[in-house]
Amino acid sequence: MWERACSRRAMTDNAFSQAERDAVYRAIGERRDMRHFAGGTVEPELLRRLLEAAHQAPSVGLMQPWRFIRISDRALRGQIQQLVEQERIRTAEALGERTDEFMHLKVEGINDCAEVLVAALMDDRERHIFGRRTLPEMDLASLSCAIQNLWLASRAEGLGMGWVSLFEPQALADLLGLPPGAKPLAILCLGPVKAFYPAPMLVLEGWAQARPLSELLYENYWGVSQ
Repeated sequence: MWERACSRRAMTDNAFSQAERDAVYRAIGERRDMRHFAGGTVEPELLRRLLEAAHQAPSVGLMQPWRFIRISDRALRGQIQQLVEQERIRTAEALGERTDEFMHLKVEGINDCAEVLVAALMDDRERHIFGRRTLPEMDLASLSCAIQNLWLASRAEGLGMGWVSLFEPQALADLLGLPPGAKPLAILCLGPVKAFYPAPMLVLEGWAQARPLSELLYENYWGVSQ
């Protein structure tokens, strides 16, 4: 009884205000994978604040596997864009009957956005065993949490962000001088946008439809709906 009373009190005492909760859920609901950017800049103090938000992400065993590389060299940015373009063509070829449809999609905004960041997994990850002995991919999950933090903070600040995964990891690693064992996971386009998409771009373009939660939520056993 005492534990239940403490639990109820903690839920009330620790909750954000209604306005704060609304803002959190709004950022989640309006986050978009942006491909269209309006140029401009991101002030250094704001970029630092966004990266600090990413750095506050949870990580298994507190390993903090994320490494962020800011690409400030325009020529290097162009080389990264070329790697993406090469993979875009390979992906289109692998899609068969949807090749032409895919080639009409805008898949990145590397040359248009204010900032480009590459998010990578650190090297020497095998020494981190806590939480990874049976699930070594938890390092990737931890980095993904950091990227999501950055995404939500960017949306709250009115900036768009896009996650580009169309690249050959070793080619990008070689281009950026990553040490053996480190692996780039994402090219992140960040900056001002004219408007946020009212729905995911792939939905608006007719590429795919999002599935409702009810189809993805089971109870007790796989495939058993509530």
